[in-house]
Amino acid sequence: MKGKRSWFRILALCGSTSLLVGLGIAVFIAGGTVVLAVRGSAPPVADDAGQTAASEQATLEGSSASGEVFAGLITDDHCGARHDMGSGKSSAECARACVHNGAKYALVNGDKSYALEGNGEEISRRSGQRVTLTGSLEGNTIQVRSIAAE
Repeated sequence: MKGKRSWFRILALCGSTSLLVGLGIAVFIAGGTVVLAVRGSAPPVADDAGQTAASEQATLEGSSASGEVFAGLITDDHCGARHDMGSGKSSAECARACVHNGAKYALVNGDKSYALEGNGEEISRRSGQRVTLTGSLEGNTIQVRSIAAE
């Protein structure tokens, strides 16, 4: 009978130790999640230059002082990201031809597509390229302020 009790004690000790370790890991992960959530929603703190840490973070995440930042492929709203490969034209040539025939330039990123307005010459020069552009979004149209190739 004494032998059975020792096995039971060993099993109880191992089980309670595993439970405590699991609980400790769960508390650690939950605490880290709370810290990240609080850190992400912290109020802006001004630095010496008067610029807030929140505005610096916003610039990195997709906004800037002159507008929002978008990334994607410049194409046209007729063909989208998939141009007719049987035409013998590059994607840039196809986009320019479609725009010449009445389509509008568009920025495509995954399943999102935005019409582009602004400096048509600069947009035309960047057609068929992956770009990062700055502008303001109004509905589904981006008013382009600047374009840079990726």
